[in-house]
Amino acid sequence: MARLRDKYKNEVAGALAKEFGITNPMAVPKIEKVVVNMGLGEASSNSKILDVASDEIRAITGQKPVITKAKKSIAAFKLRQGMNIGSMVTLRGDRMYEFLDRLISVALPRVRDFRGVSAKAFDGRGNYTLGVREQLIFPEIDFNKVDKTRGMNISIVTTAKTDDQARSLLKALGMPFRQ
Repeated sequence: MARLRDKYKNEVAGALAKEFGITNPMAVPKIEKVVVNMGLGEASSNSKILDVASDEIRAITGQKPVITKAKKSIAAFKLRQGMNIGSMVTLRGDRMYEFLDRLISVALPRVRDFRGVSAKAFDGRGNYTLGVREQLIFPEIDFNKVDKTRGMNISIVTTAKTDDQARSLLKALGMPFRQ
């Protein structure tokens, strides 16, 4: 079982229930899924970029990504409906907890001039989105094989009703919020 899942079951769930006065154990906030998304606007002109980015996401998450397509045409961006424009992965279960553990304990401290992640990136429904500027912070990526640094969005979807509950959940799991 994942180390972060053990921590949640043994320590965090009880502390959150006590902090917010929740009596039903099923109502305690928990992490539902983690979505890793890499948008590649330049993939419309060069399709090989998409393969490289998909391989990087596969190495980082341990799961094969889905190629995302444009929903509608936008002439200013030279984009047509159905063109491949990115890749994404939805993580659940043990893979999700393993990825979050690596993100919190290994990858985020490797960010240059890291002072913590923003505590304001909640969406009002208890979900947190984190933007990463470069994929090199993950130890699975070989620095010598990278042709270009690419950013990605990491969305952590929780069952929390409010942002305060989600913030307490993530802080208890070890997310390094900026002071």
